[in-house]
Amino acid sequence: MSTQTPHHRNVTRRSDICIVGNGAIAKTAALGLSQAGHSVTLLVPPARQDAPEAATGGEQPWDVRVYALNHTAHTLLSSLKVWGALDMARVAPVDAMDVQGDGAQGGHLGFDAFGAHAGSLAWIVEDSNLNQALDAALRFAQNVETVTGRACRIVSSANDVEVELEDGKVLAAQLLVGADGRDSWVRGQCDIGIDYRSYHQRAIVANFSCEKPHHNVAYQWFTCKEGIVALLPLPGNKVSLVWSAPDTLADTIMNESLGELAIRLGEYSEGKLGLLKPLQPEDVKAIPLALVRPHAITAPRVALIGDAAHAVHPLAGHGMNLGFGDINGLLDTIAARDAHQGIGDERVLARYARARKEDVLLMQLATDGLERLFGANLEPVRVVRNLGLNLLDKLPLVKRRLIAHAMGR
Repeated sequence: MSTQTPHHRNVTRRSDICIVGNGAIAKTAALGLSQAGHSVTLLVPPARQDAPEAATGGEQPWDVRVYALNHTAHTLLSSLKVWGALDMARVAPVDAMDVQGDGAQGGHLGFDAFGAHAGSLAWIVEDSNLNQALDAALRFAQNVETVTGRACRIVSSANDVEVELEDGKVLAAQLLVGADGRDSWVRGQCDIGIDYRSYHQRAIVANFSCEKPHHNVAYQWFTCKEGIVALLPLPGNKVSLVWSAPDTLADTIMNESLGELAIRLGEYSEGKLGLLKPLQPEDVKAIPLALVRPHAITAPRVALIGDAAHAVHPLAGHGMNLGFGDINGLLDTIAARDAHQGIGDERVLARYARARKEDVLLMQLATDGLERLFGANLEPVRVVRNLGLNLLDKLPLVKRRLIAHAMGR
C-alpha cells in the first residue's frame, strides 16, 4: 500500500467505508455498517467461469460447507434482520456435544444446552442458506452499493483511502475493510506479515443420511493418527461431516467413493448413528488447513476482519464466529468514537485491534493447542489427555465457563 497526497483523480464512487470481499463476513459487515448509518461500497470479484450454477426447481442439494453459528452470530444476524430470512427448515440446532478421546480407553466430554442454561448451544447453517439470506437483505439495503471488479492498488492519504481497479475505476472511502479471506489481498497490499503454520491436513466435508436419529447432537472423535472427525446434525436424519484428515489419508479418501468413506465413518459412528449413506447428489470437498496469525489487523485507514485477520483450525467450529465477533467489535468501536474522530482515525482502529486481541488469541491458543495435544502419538500423552477429558467432564463449573465462551456469551 502506498501513502501519498491525493492528486485529484476521477473517483468513481466515494463512500464512508469500502469493504473488499464476497463471503458471509463481508456481506454482514456491509449490512451492519450501513444500518449504523454509514455509506458502504462492497467490492466483489467477478464471478468465476467454473462456478456451479444455482439449482432451480425441486429441493436444493445440501451444501457441504456448513457453519456452527454461536449466540454471537445469532444475535448479530437477528439484529440485522438476516436470521429471520434464513430457510429455517434447513437449519439444525445443536442441543448437545459428545466428544470422544482416542484409543480403547478414550476419554469423554459432554456438553448440553440444559447445563449451559440455553435453548441451544449453536445452530448448523449451510453456507448457501446464509449467503442467500444476506444477498436478499443487501438488495433492500439503502446505503450499500455493490461494485464488481478486481482491485490492483491501494493508496492511503491523511484524509481517505483509495482502491484502484484494473478497469481504471477508483473507489474512495474513509476506511477500507479487508474481508477477503485467509489469503487476503488487502492484507498483502498493506505489507502486514503473518505467522503461518500448515497443519498438513485437509478438512474433508460431505453430507450423509443416518439410520438412527442424531437428536441434534454434534459428535467429535479425536483419533490421533487419522485426525479429528466431526459429524454435525442437519435437519431430519442427516449429518454433515468435517474430517480434519492428515494429507496422506485425505488423498486416499478423495480417491475413494463416498460409499467407501461412509464405511470408514462407521468405525466411529455406527453405534450412535447407525448406517450412513451419502446424500444425493454426492458431493465432497477437501480444504487445506493452516494457522494464519497476521502481525497486525489494522494499517493506516484499513481494518481486517474474518479469515483475513485470523485463520484457525476448524476443530472447534468457530472460525466464522470469530469473524462475526470482529464485526461486532468494529461496529462498537466506530459507534463509541469521539465526535471529532473519523471512522478511519488511527486511534479508532487501535481500539478495534485491542478489543479483538484477547478473544482471537484465546481461540488461536485453544485450537492450535488441542490440535498439537491430540496429534501427539505417544502413549503417556494419550493417557494424560484422556484423563483430562474425563476430569473436565466431572467439573460442571469449569464446563459451564468453557461452553459459555464458545457460545459467545
